[in-house]
Amino acid sequence: MPMLVVERLNKTFKGGLFEKDRQVLFDVSFSLPAGETCGFVGGNGQGKTTTIKCLFEFIRADSGKVLFFGNALGPKEKKRIGYLPERPYLYEFLTAREFLRLHWDLSQAGSFSEFQEMAPKVLKRVELDHVIDRPLRSFSKGMLQRAGLAQALIHRPDLLILDEPMSGLDPDGRLLVKELLRDEKKRGAGIFFSSHLLQDMDELCSHLTVIDGGRIRHDGTVEGFRNEHPDLEQAFRAWRLKDRSSTGGSR
Repeated sequence: MPMLVVERLNKTFKGGLFEKDRQVLFDVSFSLPAGETCGFVGGNGQGKTTTIKCLFEFIRADSGKVLFFGNALGPKEKKRIGYLPERPYLYEFLTAREFLRLHWDLSQAGSFSEFQEMAPKVLKRVELDHVIDRPLRSFSKGMLQRAGLAQALIHRPDLLILDEPMSGLDPDGRLLVKELLRDEKKRGAGIFFSSHLLQDMDELCSHLTVIDGGRIRHDGTVEGFRNEHPDLEQAFRAWRLKDRSSTGGSR
């Protein structure tokens, strides 16, 4: 059974005074096979973050269906998911340990003694164990991104959904995150993460979902995508020209 199934999501943002309504998702459909790593790739502003927000009902899709582990999103499903937003908000007055404790309690992952054992291990994985009791306000941008990743991992989720997890990281930080994702896949977790960099997908993913102009252009294996579109930039240009011609140039 797929860990995530998305069927025909549509989303339109209402225009303000003197502005037209703007449709940003068009029948978006894809799935994540159990235990696989799927890259969600597309340029800036093409619908990646909007799609992910619709998965969690942070914004309401106009139509469509989302299933996690075969069910609609509910409390049981949420406990099995680790999520990192594109721009995570971290309470800067908390220490790294306190921040993880907050998310541990929210996910109802286990007892306090289990948390006491797990927190240093997770922070060590993201190379923040040496600052476990420092307030987050003293962290650099890259450290904050890694702390956000730690909260997504703290309860050992079955499914990770990460929106641009390597944003703001230096080369060493990017290598660290890639190793973490490989380790999570070995553990059996499914991983769905967005990026606009194909190199990340080539290195980490077995599956690829490509979105451009709010439409899914590919949902399948990385190898299949390479065979269909050896030149990605040329494909993106062709898709955009086709969309503009079909809408009379209004988008």
